[in-house]
Amino acid sequence: MTHPLDLTANAIADGIRSGAFSAETAVGESIRRAKAVGERLNAFAVIREEQALEAARLADRAVARGEATGPLHGVPFAAKDLTPTAGDLTTLGSWTKGDWVPEETALCIRRLQAAGAILIGKTTTPEFAFSSFTNSPRWGVTRNPWNPERTSGGSSGGAGVAVATGVVPFAEGTDMGGSVRIPAAFCGVVGLKPSLGRIPMTILPSVFDNISHFGPLARSVTDAVAFMQATAGGSDEDIASLPIGFDGAAARMGSLAGKRFALSLDLGYYQIQPRVEAVIRQAVAEMRRAGAIVDEVPMDWTRAVNDEWFDLWCVFMSAFFGDELAGHRHHMDPSVVSMIERGLAMNATAYKRVELLRTSMWKDMARLFERYDALLCPTCAITAPPVAETDDDYVATLPDGRFKGLDLTCPFNMLPQLPALSLPAGFASDGLPVGLQIVGKRFADEQVLSMAAAVEALLAVAGLNATSLGFGERQAV
Repeated sequence: MTHPLDLTANAIADGIRSGAFSAETAVGESIRRAKAVGERLNAFAVIREEQALEAARLADRAVARGEATGPLHGVPFAAKDLTPTAGDLTTLGSWTKGDWVPEETALCIRRLQAAGAILIGKTTTPEFAFSSFTNSPRWGVTRNPWNPERTSGGSSGGAGVAVATGVVPFAEGTDMGGSVRIPAAFCGVVGLKPSLGRIPMTILPSVFDNISHFGPLARSVTDAVAFMQATAGGSDEDIASLPIGFDGAAARMGSLAGKRFALSLDLGYYQIQPRVEAVIRQAVAEMRRAGAIVDEVPMDWTRAVNDEWFDLWCVFMSAFFGDELAGHRHHMDPSVVSMIERGLAMNATAYKRVELLRTSMWKDMARLFERYDALLCPTCAITAPPVAETDDDYVATLPDGRFKGLDLTCPFNMLPQLPALSLPAGFASDGLPVGLQIVGKRFADEQVLSMAAAVEALLAVAGLNATSLGFGERQAV
C-alpha cells in the first residue's frame, strides 16, 4: 500500500487538511526514513526530530481548529547544510565553521515554512559546496541509493538521496555549477536550476554573484512546481531577484504539442558514455513518437567553457572562503585549498574577459532559440562514478580531442538566466539513472517545467524513468 508520505507534496497537504491522515504521521515516517537512510547512505548532517514533530502537532491542531492552512501544510522537506536555518547546526560541510547555529533562516526556507512545510533535517554537502562528489571533511562520503559504491553526486548530494529514497517529496538545493542537477541525475530525481533571480539568493556574502541559484530536487515535476510556487518571487533581500510571480498552472500544463527541441548529445566537445547516449536517444525517440519535433544540431563549444567556468568558481571560493586558510588550512579539503589559492592568484583582467566567452555562448543560444523552444542534452556525460574518485578524474582532453568531463551542467551556469532541468530519463545498462537536461529560454521556467512534465508522463507510460518505478518500493530503508 502507498504510504501518505509517498504522495505528491500537494496531495500530502490535502490529506492532512481533510483528516485522511495526520501531519504527525507523515513527519514521523519521514524522520524514520531519514534515520535509516542516514545510517546506510550518510545523507543527513542534522535530523530535527523534536522540532519537526512539534511542528507537525501544531499543524494538526490548526486543522482541528479549522484555521487557514498553507498549500504545503504539514509536508516534510529537507534543506542543505549550506543554507542557514535558525537554531540548527549549520556547517557547510566544513570544520571551519565550528558548531555555528544561525539566528536567522534563509528566505527560501522561510517561504517554504510559511507555506506550511516542515523542515525535518539538513542534508550533506561537500565543503563549501565545491564538488560534484558529496564527500566532506566534516561528514564523510554520501552514497548513491541505487549503488552505495557510487557517489550521490554533488554538491546537493544528501538532498538527492533524501528525495530518491522517499524521505521527503522535495528538498532545497543550491546550484553554482550543477549542484542541483548533478545529484538529481545520479540519484534519479528531478532537479531544477531556475532562471537567475526567480528565487532570491540570500545566503552569500554578496548579492551580486550571478552563477548561484536555489532550486528543488524533487520526486516529480509536480513536486518541483510546488517548491517553485512557494519560493519564487522578488524580495529586497536580493537586489538581483525578479519582481515577478510564478504561474503554477502554466508549469503543470504538460504538453509537447507543437514544441520544437534542439538535441546536442555532447555540446560539441564532451565524451559521452555510450550507455548514457543510449538512454537519451531512447527518451528522444519517445518524444518524437508523442509528436514533438527533435532535431539533432551541431554545436561548436569547447572545453574552454568548463575551464573558464572553473576560473569563476575559484574566484568565488577565494572571495567568500579565502580567509579560512589562515586558521583552518590543515583540516580543509585539499582541493578546496587549491581552488582558493588559484582564485587568489587570478588576474582581474582575465577574470573580466570570461564575459567574452559567456557572450559568445549566449549568441549561440539566442540563435538556437529562434527556431527551438528548448535545448536537450544529457545532464551528465557518465552514470554515477565510484565514491573514491574526485572531480580531478574528470578534467582531461582525451587523445581524440574530446573532453573527459563529468557533467554538462556548468555551461548553463555561465548563462544563468536560462532555466535548466534534469529529468530522470531511464536506467543505463549498469543499472544507474540517467538524467535528460532541458534548457529553456530566458526566464521561461514555467515552460521548461511544463515540457518536463509532458516528457515525464510519456516516459512513465513507457516504463523508462525512475519516477515510474515508485520510490516507496525502492527505498534504501
